[in-house]
Amino acid sequence: MSLYDFAKGLVLEAGNKVRTMMKDELNIETKSNPNDLVTNVDKATENYIYEAILRNYPDHQVIGEEGHGHHIENIEGVVWVVDPIDGTLNFVHQKENFAISIGIYRAGQPYAGFVYDVMKDVLYHARAGEGAFENKHPLPPIEDTVLNQSLIGINPNWVTKPKIGPIFSEIVNQSRSCRAYGSAALEIISVAKGQLATYMTSRLQPWDFAGGLIILDEVGGISSNLLGEKLTIARANSVIIGNKQVHQEILQNYLEPHSDVLTELHERFKK
Repeated sequence: MSLYDFAKGLVLEAGNKVRTMMKDELNIETKSNPNDLVTNVDKATENYIYEAILRNYPDHQVIGEEGHGHHIENIEGVVWVVDPIDGTLNFVHQKENFAISIGIYRAGQPYAGFVYDVMKDVLYHARAGEGAFENKHPLPPIEDTVLNQSLIGINPNWVTKPKIGPIFSEIVNQSRSCRAYGSAALEIISVAKGQLATYMTSRLQPWDFAGGLIILDEVGGISSNLLGEKLTIARANSVIIGNKQVHQEILQNYLEPHSDVLTELHERFKK
C-alpha cells in the first residue's frame, strides 16, 4: 500500500470514529481563552492518527494541534501535519461544518493533502502534481475573478481588531460580500472549489492550512502570508489564499500600502 492510500484510509477511518464518539457526551475544555475549545474527541482522534502513523511509519514526524510535535525542530524527512477537528466551535455548537485535515510533506515539499468533511462524508484529497479530487471526482481549475464581483472569506472578529481591522474592512467593503464558515480547512476548500475567491486571516497554525493548501495548489490557487511571503509548515503565519487575480489585487491594492502594520504583526510570529 502506498503512503497516499494509507493516509486516505486513515483519515476516513478517523472520521468514522469521530461520528461514533459524537453519540456520547462531550468533555469540553478551554485552552488559551474561553473560546479556544478542545474536546475529548479532538484528543482521541489525534491520538488514533498519531499512533497509526508511527506504528506503520516509525521514522515519520507528526505535528498535531492537540499536543503532538508543536515545536518541531526541522521539517526534514516525512512530516505529517494533523488537525483532528478543524472547526471545534462548530463541532461543539453545530455538530457539523468541521473537518479532519492532514498534510504530508517530504523534505518540506508537499506530497499529499486531505480535508475530510466528516458529517457530509466528503473527502477532498490531492497528491502533488496529480490533481485534486472531491471523493472520486476531479476538481476543475479555479477561475480568476475581480474583488468587486467576488465573495470572500474572513472571520468577522478580525475586522474588529484595532490595527488590522481597518485594513480588512476596506477589503470587505470592496468585495461583493463576505462569508465566515468557522473552519479554515473547509474555507480553503471553498476557495479551491471556486465558491470563495479568497480567504484571509491574521493568524493560522500549520495544522489549519497544511492539508488544504496542497489541494488548492492542484487547482491553480495561490497562497502566501499577508506580506506576500511563502507559507511554511514550521510556524504560525497570517494567510491569504485565492485565485491568482484576486490574490494579486488584494496584495497590491490593499495590503502592500499597509506593510508597516503587517510587518509589525508578523514580528510577533517569530517570538
